[in-house]
Amino acid sequence: MKTTPISIHPNRDIDLGLVADFLNQPFPLELSEEAKEEISKSVDWMMDFIEKSDRPIYGINTGFGSLCETSIDGKDLNQLQANLVMSHAVGTGDRLSPEISRLMLWFKAHSLSKGYSGVKVSTVQRLLELNNQDLLPVVYEFGSLGASGDLAPLAHLSLPLIGKGEIWDVNLDFKEVKTFQPNKSFIEELGPKEGLALLNGTQFMSSIGAFALIKAYRISYFADLIAALSIDAFNARPEPFDERLHLVRKHNGQRKVAERMRNLLMDSETFQAHKEHVQDPYSFRCIPQVHGASHAVLEYVRKVVEDEINSVTDNPTLFRNEAILSGGNFHGQPIAMALDYLALAISEWGSISERRVYQLISASRGLSAFLISKPGLNSGFMIPQYTAASIASRNKALCMPASADSIPSSNNQEDHVSMGANSATKLLKIVENVESILAIELMNASQALWLSGRKTSAFLEQFLKTYREIVPPLEKDRVLFEDLRKTEHFLRSTHVDNELLFI
Repeated sequence: MKTTPISIHPNRDIDLGLVADFLNQPFPLELSEEAKEEISKSVDWMMDFIEKSDRPIYGINTGFGSLCETSIDGKDLNQLQANLVMSHAVGTGDRLSPEISRLMLWFKAHSLSKGYSGVKVSTVQRLLELNNQDLLPVVYEFGSLGASGDLAPLAHLSLPLIGKGEIWDVNLDFKEVKTFQPNKSFIEELGPKEGLALLNGTQFMSSIGAFALIKAYRISYFADLIAALSIDAFNARPEPFDERLHLVRKHNGQRKVAERMRNLLMDSETFQAHKEHVQDPYSFRCIPQVHGASHAVLEYVRKVVEDEINSVTDNPTLFRNEAILSGGNFHGQPIAMALDYLALAISEWGSISERRVYQLISASRGLSAFLISKPGLNSGFMIPQYTAASIASRNKALCMPASADSIPSSNNQEDHVSMGANSATKLLKIVENVESILAIELMNASQALWLSGRKTSAFLEQFLKTYREIVPPLEKDRVLFEDLRKTEHFLRSTHVDNELLFI
């Protein structure tokens, strides 16, 4: 972890570039003096309001959900909040990565810092201490309906504040989990509304959304780079990338991709060489149009995710000296629909990549069948295409929008939900799947270039040289599973500067 902390300020937004830096190398988080002031004013005003008011205030002196009409005695208000956290921690399924937990801690503290939630400064600081001390709570895949807040995931995130729950074991490189065993000084007695403020919010959806979006920008970059290798491996024509074509169609994503392809192939001998064939298949000819449409989705989703990260999404919301308003800012519909859209965009990079793989192994453009020197005796790259096709088909099923569904809960009080948490978690699977498809295309394109002897650009030749230090060319059949795993790791670990990613 870096030593220089980032200060959380109520009026300073978090952007995706900062999130990317945080995921690359986490840094300590601290509350600014302005944040502490806003938080303190909020809780002081709320306590005064409660003391002077005899009316029911949802979640502060009432039960939750359909129990909102049940009054709670003043002496039980603190226990009410602890009970809320314990009773709502009913997550199941896969454990999400510790990186997601880090983001959730940061985004939750950032939202609370704005002074609309009625929590104590010490409570927000405990959230930050969990990040700063690498005490990362374990959060599970299932349990949120994407409305009323990400209840179960945020309950698991909050359990350590009352001395309970699980954390990722830093001593085992966050590969295993253990029961949280805090010092007594760490445990926080939750005051009125604090449990509700911790659990109401969209930080599970927005953290996964930010994580997946950064991965998607990497996928966009490598989809273009690997496609450029395939272009030269297939001896495809340069005309489809001519700037004039893209200036007469007003889609910025398409123009950006065409420009990137021209830059990647600028000094390629093969790209500029005379071609006998007149046209290429769509999977090559329409790269700017298909990749560009997906790239355009990134820009839309980025705006939605950044807006969500920097919003107040708990309930009720405190407006000092004015009112305590119970509404629906915790409803995840905006981000649910955006993440479903992002899933479709990412899946398309995998879909068209699989088609280029198929073209490369089909014994055309001077390439041998299945990209091996003695087909028949050797199967070569026959079966990686099967794997890519299997993954692409699976992605089509995962692209069914979760936000199209709603199942009522809490005795029909919460009668329309976003299912945005399901949008988020299935998005993670599509991200991993497309990374695997692109790895298969890289294996095929690099093999085709090696077999054909075709030369690509200086930049891409250097990229291939680095890759070949990990995965050598295939001269005869070997266990390709090992090559695939190495290629996946190569793509996931290769550093790309933010200015190249966020074009």
